[in-house]
Amino acid sequence: MTVGPFLADTHMILWSISDDRHLSEHHRAILASDAVVFASAASVWEIAIKRSIGKLEAPDDLPALLPRMRFQPLTVTFQHAHAVGDLPHHHGDPFDRLLIAQAQMENLTILTSDPHFARYDVTLA
Repeated sequence: MTVGPFLADTHMILWSISDDRHLSEHHRAILASDAVVFASAASVWEIAIKRSIGKLEAPDDLPALLPRMRFQPLTVTFQHAHAVGDLPHHHGDPFDRLLIAQAQMENLTILTSDPHFARYDVTLA
């Protein structure tokens, strides 16, 4: 098993909150371990947007809940945002592209089940 540190994609965050059946045993084991797992402010932003327009249900207290679930916060810097422009256009989701840039710049392994991430120069778990 990869030891991290990790960056959870938005689905991993949502699935871990709800103990969703989509969360693989591999990902469950990482999340339950002592590994450092970051949650990006970009994911919190994406969840807030989709929650506000009725596209998904998520807890009201997400910013307080994530640290209690042992997610470490990862802010979005000017450098992260700028690096998105240098990524190849394999994937159109702007939130995922920002997570990829963050993982590259911070040397993080992305926890994801999204096959689009594999097209980028990032380590996946």
